[in-house]
Amino acid sequence: MAMLDLLLDPSFAASIPRFVTPILLAALGGALCERAGVFNIALEGFLLMGAFAAVLGSYFSGSPYVGALAAMLAGMALGLVFAEFNLRRGGDSIVVSIAINLLAAGLTTFLLRAIFDVTGAFSDAGIVGFGPVRLPLIEDIPFVGQILSGQSALFYVALLCVPLMHVFLARHRLGLRIRAAGENAEALRAGGVEPRRVQLVALLACGALCGLGGAQLSIANVNLFVENMSAGRGWIAVVAVLLTRGRPWPLFFIALLFGAVDSLSFRVQGLGLAQQFTDMMPYLATLIVLVALSWWRARRARGETR
Repeated sequence: MAMLDLLLDPSFAASIPRFVTPILLAALGGALCERAGVFNIALEGFLLMGAFAAVLGSYFSGSPYVGALAAMLAGMALGLVFAEFNLRRGGDSIVVSIAINLLAAGLTTFLLRAIFDVTGAFSDAGIVGFGPVRLPLIEDIPFVGQILSGQSALFYVALLCVPLMHVFLARHRLGLRIRAAGENAEALRAGGVEPRRVQLVALLACGALCGLGGAQLSIANVNLFVENMSAGRGWIAVVAVLLTRGRPWPLFFIALLFGAVDSLSFRVQGLGLAQQFTDMMPYLATLIVLVALSWWRARRARGETR
Protein backbone atom coordinates (compact mmCIF):
# COMPACT_ATOMS: atom_id res chain seq x y z
CA MET A 1 0.00 0.00 0.00
CA ALA A 2 2.85 2.35 0.81
CA MET A 3 4.33 1.70 -2.64
CA LEU A 4 1.02 2.52 -4.31
CA ASP A 5 0.73 5.75 -2.35
CA LEU A 6 4.25 6.66 -3.44
CA LEU A 7 3.49 6.01 -7.12
CA LEU A 8 0.35 8.14 -6.94
CA ASP A 9 2.10 10.97 -5.12
CA PRO A 10 2.23 14.04 -7.42
CA SER A 11 5.64 14.95 -6.03
CA PHE A 12 7.01 11.65 -7.35
CA ALA A 13 5.70 12.39 -10.84
CA ALA A 14 7.11 15.92 -10.60
CA SER A 15 10.57 14.52 -9.82
CA ILE A 16 10.71 12.24 -12.87
CA PRO A 17 11.78 14.94 -15.40
CA ARG A 18 14.88 15.69 -13.32
CA PHE A 19 16.01 12.09 -13.70
CA VAL A 20 14.88 11.70 -17.31
CA THR A 21 16.72 14.77 -18.62
CA PRO A 22 20.37 13.63 -18.29
CA ILE A 23 19.57 10.16 -19.64
CA LEU A 24 17.57 11.57 -22.55
CA LEU A 25 20.17 14.17 -23.55
CA ALA A 26 23.01 11.65 -23.40
CA ALA A 27 20.96 9.10 -25.33
CA LEU A 28 20.10 11.63 -28.04
CA GLY A 29 23.80 12.37 -28.42
CA GLY A 30 24.55 8.67 -28.56
CA ALA A 31 21.82 8.26 -31.17
CA LEU A 32 23.62 10.64 -33.52
CA CYS A 33 26.78 8.55 -33.20
CA GLU A 34 24.80 5.35 -33.70
CA ARG A 35 23.18 6.66 -36.88
CA ALA A 36 26.56 7.90 -38.13
CA GLY A 37 28.15 4.49 -37.68
CA VAL A 38 30.27 5.41 -34.64
CA PHE A 39 30.06 2.92 -31.79
CA ASN A 40 30.36 5.31 -28.87
CA ILE A 41 29.96 3.90 -25.35
CA ALA A 42 31.81 6.81 -23.73
CA LEU A 43 28.59 8.61 -22.80
CA GLU A 44 29.31 8.08 -19.11
CA GLY A 45 32.57 10.00 -19.40
CA PHE A 46 30.95 12.72 -21.50
CA LEU A 47 28.24 13.19 -18.85
CA LEU A 48 30.72 13.31 -15.99
CA MET A 49 32.99 15.82 -17.70
CA GLY A 50 29.98 17.98 -18.54
CA ALA A 51 28.83 17.91 -14.91
CA PHE A 52 32.21 19.13 -13.67
CA ALA A 53 32.58 21.79 -16.36
CA ALA A 54 29.09 23.10 -15.60
CA VAL A 55 29.98 23.66 -11.95
CA LEU A 56 33.28 25.23 -12.95
CA GLY A 57 31.66 27.63 -15.42
CA SER A 58 28.79 28.52 -13.11
CA TYR A 59 31.05 29.10 -10.10
CA PHE A 60 33.46 31.46 -11.85
CA SER A 61 30.87 33.31 -13.95
CA GLY A 62 27.86 33.36 -11.65
CA SER A 63 25.63 32.24 -14.52
CA PRO A 64 24.10 28.80 -15.10
CA TYR A 65 24.05 29.50 -18.83
CA VAL A 66 27.81 29.95 -18.88
CA GLY A 67 27.99 26.72 -16.90
CA ALA A 68 25.88 24.95 -19.52
CA LEU A 69 28.07 26.38 -22.29
CA ALA A 70 31.20 25.18 -20.48
CA ALA A 71 29.62 21.75 -20.16
CA MET A 72 28.90 21.62 -23.89
CA LEU A 73 32.46 22.66 -24.72
CA ALA A 74 33.87 20.02 -22.36
CA GLY A 75 31.73 17.35 -23.98
CA MET A 76 32.80 18.49 -27.44
CA ALA A 77 36.44 18.36 -26.34
CA LEU A 78 36.01 14.71 -25.42
CA GLY A 79 34.29 14.22 -28.76
CA LEU A 80 37.43 15.54 -30.44
CA VAL A 81 39.56 13.15 -28.39
CA PHE A 82 37.34 10.27 -29.48
CA ALA A 83 37.56 11.36 -33.12
CA GLU A 84 41.35 11.69 -32.96
CA PHE A 85 41.95 8.18 -31.68
CA ASN A 86 39.07 6.38 -33.37
CA LEU A 87 38.43 8.12 -36.69
CA ARG A 88 41.89 9.47 -37.46
CA ARG A 89 44.19 6.92 -35.87
CA GLY A 90 41.94 3.91 -36.33
CA GLY A 91 41.74 2.89 -32.68
CA ASP A 92 39.11 0.38 -31.62
CA SER A 93 35.94 2.23 -30.61
CA ILE A 94 35.39 0.12 -27.49
CA VAL A 95 38.95 0.66 -26.27
CA VAL A 96 38.74 4.40 -26.99
CA SER A 97 35.38 4.64 -25.21
CA ILE A 98 36.64 2.87 -22.09
CA ALA A 99 39.75 5.06 -22.09
CA ILE A 100 37.61 8.22 -22.25
CA ASN A 101 35.39 7.00 -19.41
CA LEU A 102 38.47 6.38 -17.27
CA LEU A 103 40.00 9.69 -18.35
CA ALA A 104 36.89 11.62 -17.33
CA ALA A 105 36.74 9.91 -13.93
CA GLY A 106 40.40 10.57 -13.21
CA LEU A 107 40.56 14.07 -14.68
CA THR A 108 37.52 15.38 -12.82
CA THR A 109 38.90 14.02 -9.54
CA PHE A 110 42.27 15.64 -10.22
CA LEU A 111 40.77 18.99 -11.24
CA LEU A 112 38.48 18.98 -8.22
CA ARG A 113 41.53 18.86 -5.98
CA ALA A 114 43.70 21.14 -8.11
CA ILE A 115 41.15 23.93 -8.58
CA PHE A 116 38.95 23.79 -5.48
CA ASP A 117 41.33 22.03 -3.07
CA VAL A 118 38.66 19.55 -1.97
CA THR A 119 38.13 15.82 -2.32
CA GLY A 120 34.93 13.91 -2.89
CA ALA A 121 32.56 16.81 -3.49
CA PHE A 122 32.45 20.55 -4.04
CA SER A 123 29.54 22.68 -2.89
CA ASP A 124 29.55 26.45 -2.64
CA ALA A 125 27.03 29.28 -2.60
CA GLY A 126 28.82 30.68 -5.65
CA ILE A 127 27.50 27.84 -7.81
CA VAL A 128 24.43 29.29 -9.52
CA GLY A 129 22.05 26.66 -10.83
CA PHE A 130 19.03 26.66 -13.10
CA GLY A 131 15.85 27.67 -11.32
CA PRO A 132 12.39 26.27 -12.06
CA VAL A 133 10.64 27.57 -15.17
CA ARG A 134 6.96 28.25 -14.58
CA LEU A 135 4.61 27.68 -17.52
CA PRO A 136 1.47 29.83 -17.33
CA LEU A 137 -1.82 27.97 -17.85
CA ILE A 138 -0.07 24.59 -17.96
CA GLU A 139 0.90 24.78 -14.29
CA ASP A 140 -2.80 25.15 -13.40
CA ILE A 141 -3.68 21.77 -14.92
CA PRO A 142 -4.05 19.20 -12.11
CA PHE A 143 -1.24 16.64 -11.91
CA VAL A 144 0.07 17.40 -15.43
CA GLY A 145 1.01 20.92 -14.42
CA GLN A 146 3.17 19.62 -11.58
CA ILE A 147 5.11 17.47 -14.04
CA LEU A 148 5.55 19.84 -16.97
CA SER A 149 5.85 23.14 -15.12
CA GLY A 150 8.51 24.10 -12.62
CA GLN A 151 11.33 22.14 -14.26
CA SER A 152 14.75 23.40 -15.32
CA ALA A 153 15.30 24.97 -18.73
CA LEU A 154 17.40 21.95 -19.72
CA PHE A 155 14.37 19.67 -19.41
CA TYR A 156 12.51 21.70 -22.02
CA VAL A 157 15.61 21.73 -24.22
CA ALA A 158 15.70 17.93 -24.01
CA LEU A 159 12.01 17.67 -24.92
CA LEU A 160 12.48 20.01 -27.87
CA CYS A 161 15.47 18.04 -29.12
CA VAL A 162 13.38 14.89 -29.67
CA PRO A 163 11.13 16.15 -32.52
CA LEU A 164 13.92 18.35 -33.87
CA MET A 165 16.27 15.38 -34.15
CA HIS A 166 13.55 13.29 -35.77
CA VAL A 167 13.01 15.92 -38.45
CA PHE A 168 16.75 16.57 -38.74
CA LEU A 169 17.57 12.94 -39.47
CA ALA A 170 14.62 12.53 -41.82
CA ARG A 171 14.75 15.77 -43.81
CA HIS A 172 17.89 17.85 -43.33
CA ARG A 173 20.83 17.38 -45.68
CA LEU A 174 23.32 16.92 -42.84
CA GLY A 175 20.96 14.54 -41.07
CA LEU A 176 20.66 12.43 -44.21
CA ARG A 177 24.44 12.43 -44.52
CA ILE A 178 24.76 11.24 -40.93
CA ARG A 179 22.44 8.35 -41.71
CA ALA A 180 24.32 7.60 -44.91
CA ALA A 181 27.63 7.53 -43.02
CA GLY A 182 26.23 4.77 -40.85
CA GLU A 183 24.26 2.85 -43.47
CA ASN A 184 26.29 3.19 -46.66
CA ALA A 185 29.55 5.05 -46.23
CA GLU A 186 30.78 4.12 -49.71
CA ALA A 187 27.76 5.74 -51.35
CA LEU A 188 28.41 8.88 -49.33
CA ARG A 189 32.05 8.87 -50.38
CA ALA A 190 31.02 8.40 -54.01
CA GLY A 191 28.94 11.56 -53.66
CA GLY A 192 32.05 13.52 -52.73
CA VAL A 193 31.50 13.60 -48.96
CA GLU A 194 34.08 12.13 -46.60
CA PRO A 195 32.22 9.94 -44.04
CA ARG A 196 34.73 10.66 -41.30
CA ARG A 197 33.94 14.38 -41.44
CA VAL A 198 30.26 13.63 -40.98
CA GLN A 199 31.09 11.29 -38.11
CA LEU A 200 33.17 14.05 -36.53
CA VAL A 201 30.14 16.35 -36.59
CA ALA A 202 28.07 13.61 -34.96
CA LEU A 203 30.67 13.18 -32.22
CA LEU A 204 30.81 16.92 -31.53
CA ALA A 205 27.02 17.13 -31.33
CA CYS A 206 27.02 14.08 -29.07
CA GLY A 207 29.53 15.75 -26.77
CA ALA A 208 27.46 18.93 -26.61
CA LEU A 209 24.25 17.07 -25.75
CA CYS A 210 25.98 14.90 -23.15
CA GLY A 211 27.52 18.04 -21.69
CA LEU A 212 24.04 19.50 -21.22
CA GLY A 213 23.01 16.25 -19.57
CA GLY A 214 25.90 16.62 -17.16
CA ALA A 215 24.87 20.21 -16.47
CA GLN A 216 21.43 18.95 -15.51
CA LEU A 217 23.04 16.70 -12.92
CA SER A 218 25.26 19.32 -11.30
CA ILE A 219 23.59 22.72 -11.69
CA ALA A 220 19.91 21.84 -12.09
CA ASN A 221 19.14 18.76 -9.98
CA VAL A 222 21.60 20.01 -7.34
CA ASN A 223 24.18 22.79 -7.12
CA LEU A 224 27.32 20.79 -6.47
CA PHE A 225 29.75 18.32 -8.00
CA VAL A 226 30.41 14.89 -6.55
CA GLU A 227 33.05 12.52 -7.87
CA ASN A 228 31.52 10.03 -10.33
CA MET A 229 28.13 11.73 -9.98
CA SER A 230 27.02 10.44 -13.40
CA ALA A 231 26.51 7.16 -11.48
CA GLY A 232 25.98 4.90 -14.47
CA ARG A 233 23.43 7.08 -16.27
CA GLY A 234 25.68 7.23 -19.31
CA TRP A 235 25.65 3.45 -19.51
CA ILE A 236 21.87 3.44 -19.24
CA ALA A 237 21.81 5.93 -22.12
CA VAL A 238 24.01 3.57 -24.16
CA VAL A 239 21.52 0.76 -23.58
CA ALA A 240 18.66 3.06 -24.61
CA VAL A 241 20.46 3.88 -27.86
CA LEU A 242 21.14 0.23 -28.65
CA LEU A 243 17.58 -0.82 -27.83
CA THR A 244 16.04 1.80 -30.11
CA ARG A 245 18.77 1.76 -32.79
CA GLY A 246 19.09 5.51 -32.44
CA ARG A 247 15.51 6.45 -33.33
CA PRO A 248 14.50 9.61 -31.43
CA TRP A 249 10.88 8.88 -30.52
CA PRO A 250 11.38 5.32 -29.22
CA LEU A 251 14.46 6.67 -27.47
CA PHE A 252 12.33 9.24 -25.67
CA PHE A 253 9.97 6.63 -24.24
CA ILE A 254 12.79 4.31 -23.19
CA ALA A 255 14.56 7.23 -21.47
CA LEU A 256 11.27 8.15 -19.79
CA LEU A 257 10.97 4.63 -18.41
CA PHE A 258 14.55 4.47 -17.18
CA GLY A 259 14.31 7.95 -15.67
CA ALA A 260 11.11 7.04 -13.84
CA VAL A 261 12.74 3.95 -12.34
CA ASP A 262 15.80 6.01 -11.40
CA SER A 263 13.55 8.48 -9.59
CA LEU A 264 11.64 5.65 -7.94
CA SER A 265 14.86 4.13 -6.63
CA PHE A 266 15.46 7.29 -4.60
CA ARG A 267 11.89 7.56 -3.35
CA VAL A 268 11.60 3.98 -2.08
CA GLN A 269 14.60 4.36 0.21
CA GLY A 270 12.19 5.69 2.81
CA LEU A 271 10.21 2.44 2.76
CA GLY A 272 12.89 0.51 4.59
CA LEU A 273 14.28 -1.32 1.57
CA ALA A 274 17.96 -2.18 1.51
CA GLN A 275 20.05 0.49 -0.20
CA GLN A 276 21.74 -2.18 -2.30
CA PHE A 277 18.34 -3.07 -3.77
CA THR A 278 17.33 0.51 -4.50
CA ASP A 279 20.72 1.21 -6.09
CA MET A 280 20.31 -1.67 -8.52
CA MET A 281 16.74 -0.81 -9.55
CA PRO A 282 17.65 1.28 -12.65
CA TYR A 283 20.02 -1.41 -13.89
CA LEU A 284 17.51 -4.18 -13.16
CA ALA A 285 14.89 -2.28 -15.17
CA THR A 286 17.41 -1.88 -17.99
CA LEU A 287 18.07 -5.62 -18.01
CA ILE A 288 14.36 -6.48 -17.99
CA VAL A 289 13.64 -4.15 -20.91
CA LEU A 290 16.64 -5.52 -22.81
CA VAL A 291 15.49 -9.13 -22.37
CA ALA A 292 11.86 -8.32 -23.21
CA LEU A 293 12.74 -6.39 -26.35
CA SER A 294 15.20 -9.05 -27.51
CA TRP A 295 12.52 -11.71 -27.02
CA TRP A 296 9.98 -9.63 -28.96
CA ARG A 297 12.38 -9.03 -31.84
CA ALA A 298 13.30 -12.72 -32.00
CA ARG A 299 9.64 -13.71 -32.03
CA ARG A 300 8.85 -11.21 -34.78
CA ALA A 301 11.80 -12.46 -36.84
CA ARG A 302 10.56 -16.06 -36.53
CA GLY A 303 7.10 -14.94 -37.63
CA GLU A 304 8.49 -13.23 -40.73
CA THR A 305 10.42 -16.35 -41.79
CA ARG A 306 7.33 -18.57 -41.74
